[in-house]
Amino acid sequence: MKIGISCYPSYGGSGVVATELAMALAARGDEVHVISYAPPSRLSLCDPHLFYHEVLVPHYPLFEYPPYSLALATKMVEVARFQRLDLMHVHYAVPNAVSAVLARQILAPQPLPVVTTLHGTDITLVGNDPSYLETTRFGILQSDAVTTVSEALRRATLEQLAVDRSIDVVPNFIDPARFEAVQNHPGARRWAHEGEKILVHISNFRPVKRVEDVVRVFSRVHRRVPCRLLLVGDGPERARVEQMCRELGTCDRIVFTGNLPAVEEVLVGADLFLLPSETESFGLAALEALACRVPVIATRVGGLPEVVSHGETGFLYPVGDVDAMADAAIELLEDPQRHEGFAEAARRQALDRFTQDAVVERYRRVYERVAIRR
Repeated sequence: MKIGISCYPSYGGSGVVATELAMALAARGDEVHVISYAPPSRLSLCDPHLFYHEVLVPHYPLFEYPPYSLALATKMVEVARFQRLDLMHVHYAVPNAVSAVLARQILAPQPLPVVTTLHGTDITLVGNDPSYLETTRFGILQSDAVTTVSEALRRATLEQLAVDRSIDVVPNFIDPARFEAVQNHPGARRWAHEGEKILVHISNFRPVKRVEDVVRVFSRVHRRVPCRLLLVGDGPERARVEQMCRELGTCDRIVFTGNLPAVEEVLVGADLFLLPSETESFGLAALEALACRVPVIATRVGGLPEVVSHGETGFLYPVGDVDAMADAAIELLEDPQRHEGFAEAARRQALDRFTQDAVVERYRRVYERVAIRR
């Protein structure tokens, strides 16, 4: 098939999943055209079946805010028309789904089925904003197929946007080969001193990730267990987190690595992964931690219970329950035998339920369904 994939070129979950999917489809022999305003962080164009198309947004004095959605629709039309695409798969509802629907109308009678994958904040935050709600709902209803990355997000979409349509749940995934390749890599141990445990957090440092709670948990844990914290990522909350580290006197034990595209090279060798988010539609970083044999301590929100098994591969607690998270972390770190059991279960669950081949095949079935219908 000839497939267009549009996404945000971010370090966040939607951009990562879209990029990994594009590369996996190309590796299977599909011709894939990635469309965005910048190359996604993990995109490798070594495969001859994989192409990248940049969306250029002109800056005119008339436009106080450049109309990216229109430029995106125009690029979709161009790529679909001249590459003879079989369908367009867009990740994130705003504006990608609406732009794809517009492109489909411009191209008529040439068919261009639209598959929209919802990733979370495009529904729970952006999509609920009155400024975008109606266009978000329109894009979802007009798509030929809609998928969400978790059952929790599917329910939230139906309830919060009041849409009446079928939605497939296709979870995020990991490529086992990437994680196998780093099994003997020192990974997180590069930052550890003798006898220290390593805790890791990965996010875009937005308020919803509650990175300050990560620091609070770590502050309690390191009083009992010699340990170090790796904070991977960057974003608007970083300055506040750095200030908190100074106030708590933990700066010498916390490392800010910035954004790293190959997160497995940091996760492998770590002892615990912390994800105390206010909401998570899926929790891709948690899945990547499990794949690296790292138990996860997180909040019981959104799709995280579909990824982390409480008491088996990690622990889940209410939002803001820093004491419970810290106690669970200490309990695991002080019991090597139990920690090893959690680590083995984490790796096994990631491979059994979220492998790339199985999930990509589910997307492929959605593609074939909408292509035949069109």
